[in-house]
Amino acid sequence: MSGPVARPPSILPFVVMCAGMFAALLDIQIVASSLQEIGGGLSAAQDEISWVQTAYLIAEIIMIPLSGWLTRVFSTRWLFTISAAGFTLASMLCGLAWNIESMIVFRALQGLLGASMIPTVFTSSFHFFQGPRRVYSAAVIGTIASIAPTLGPIVGGWITDTLNWHWLFYVNLVPGLAITVLVPLLVRIDTADLSLLRGADYPGIALMAVGLGTLEYVLEEGTRWNWFDDATIRLCAWIAAASLALFVARSLTYRNPVVDLRALGNRNFALGCVLSFVTGIGIFTTIYLTPLFLGYVRGYSAWQTGVAIFSLGAASLVGTPVYIVLARRFDGRWLMMFGLACFGLSMWSFSFITHDWGAAELLVPQLLRGFPQVFAVAPSVTLGLGSLPPERLKYASGLFNMMRNLGGAVGIAVSAAIINDRTNLHFQMIAAHLTPANGAMDRYVQGVTGLYAAQPGLAGTPAAAALRQLWHLAYREASTLAFADAFRAIMLAFIVATLLVPLMRRVAAPPAAPTTAH
Repeated sequence: MSGPVARPPSILPFVVMCAGMFAALLDIQIVASSLQEIGGGLSAAQDEISWVQTAYLIAEIIMIPLSGWLTRVFSTRWLFTISAAGFTLASMLCGLAWNIESMIVFRALQGLLGASMIPTVFTSSFHFFQGPRRVYSAAVIGTIASIAPTLGPIVGGWITDTLNWHWLFYVNLVPGLAITVLVPLLVRIDTADLSLLRGADYPGIALMAVGLGTLEYVLEEGTRWNWFDDATIRLCAWIAAASLALFVARSLTYRNPVVDLRALGNRNFALGCVLSFVTGIGIFTTIYLTPLFLGYVRGYSAWQTGVAIFSLGAASLVGTPVYIVLARRFDGRWLMMFGLACFGLSMWSFSFITHDWGAAELLVPQLLRGFPQVFAVAPSVTLGLGSLPPERLKYASGLFNMMRNLGGAVGIAVSAAIINDRTNLHFQMIAAHLTPANGAMDRYVQGVTGLYAAQPGLAGTPAAAALRQLWHLAYREASTLAFADAFRAIMLAFIVATLLVPLMRRVAAPPAAPTTAH
């Protein structure tokens, strides 16, 4: 008589964990299109509003690398449960915030407590899916990692326009509670080992937290304060450099480091981290640039911006089943090259942007970016993390995921600097041609002066109003050209990334281990 039929573990625990990861990633950008409304509701100054997003990012980027060690201490089951519960509670507190200071504190708590849900899903997928079935888990994770930040401004804009900004956070309560209840009931992967708390590398944790926190502050705030002209930025940059250098030295010499930097000796993992960094640049920076362009150059509302970039999310969803089919037949390295190359091609097409681009003009560039997005993200999971032995996977996963978020922070900072500097340069070049000798300009000013002269109650002279109008047109064109420069810079990063992929070794999927139902 034959024994019980072996079958893989249920995918329900994986689905529940993916829902938590989606919520944590979505909340990075859900406030992006609603910062003005939040600031108005909390009577916040303009320079304080951005901290609603910055506080979340700083806390998250500190916690993600710690997730591997925390998983071994508390187990996947209970770390994820604690993370989901804390994220839900912090979301409620964000909705109840009474001033900008309380909002910043609660957003930092939300990022700190929810961050562990992201890398934990990456490592858990290797438990739930074995053999060729890992193609499915990689595709799902890759789609979530790319779709969630993309949908953030869309979902946030719709919620704010339909209800109010408080619901940006209240929307997490029901799914958060459901995940908190279901994970302890469904997830059985490993066991806790509280003895690890005794021998933990607490100095290493402190160095990493200080280094990453100050680095994130420099990247987020550098452009606003003119980088190293500001004393605080200079101080934080020195602290970040010193702390991270000491952290690297300690992690390479300490017996049980909190982050496994030695895993970078594995070629696939090291290249996977680099490629994760570049995809972070692409995913987060384009989601930063496109709404910024539509808001400042086109004057779109949050909802109009969401509609304009909707094709990006739709194309990403369509790309997922196509990737699953192709990943079962072709080497993941070539699929990844295709995804990265298409992403670079999309950035090249974005570089032809003009001041009148809207949803129709953005369609093709966003299809080129959205459809192959999963091709750029998913193979890095199997090629990078899949090349490591299971005992190193948890510690290395935090580093792998941190690189994607760090790439986003660096990409946004560099793009903001490019837009700031290149806008000024392009404006000066345009202004140099706007002289009385320019006949077209002279005819335009005379025509606009005539129109303003016919308007009663005009503040100032018609000629002065016409010159102001000319200045705004010149600045609009300079800004548009600067956005094009930023997209070209991202394109260069993806060209380099595409050329690095052939250096990775092929990773054969291990045979599926027979498991009985549980």
